Amino acid sequence: MSRRKEIELTAEERKQFLAEAKTIILSSIDHRGYPHTVPMWFVVDPQGDILMTTYGKSQKAVNLRRNPRAALLVESGVAYHELKGVLIRGQARVIEDFEKVLATLKLVHQKYYGEVGGGIEEAMEAQARKRVVIRVTPERTSSWDHRKLGGGY
Repeated sequence: MSRRKEIELTAEERKQFLAEAKTIILSSIDHRGYPHTVPMWFVVDPQGDILMTTYGKSQKAVNLRRNPRAALLVESGVAYHELKGVLIRGQARVIEDFEKVLATLKLVHQKYYGEVGGGIEEAMEAQARKRVVIRVTPERTSSWDHRKLGGGY
């Protein structure tokens, strides 16, 4: 009998796990059909979409323009009984709007460093001219928390 339902994270647990996570793994598909997998800093918007920025000419942006299917993974734990994660599959949009890029850069900065101030905004404006937003809208989500097994398998 499958114990998948026993270890699945609730919607609130997934939301909390993603809010606390520092790095998400983004997988896109390259022109040869292979996964292209990279770590990214990110934020979750109020609708549940995952937002991150990258250089407009980066391989991940090129891949996602060609094929918008993406997978995102956040995980934690070392031993089997500690494993916890969320796998999101969805459609990615590459957004080239300066104001949206700048707003996303600010949100990411706030998540990792706190409030934006002291000349940082000017540096972000310069960065935003070269960057794009990757917005992934979840279509399918899987999650697990092996701690819910209580040490038994």
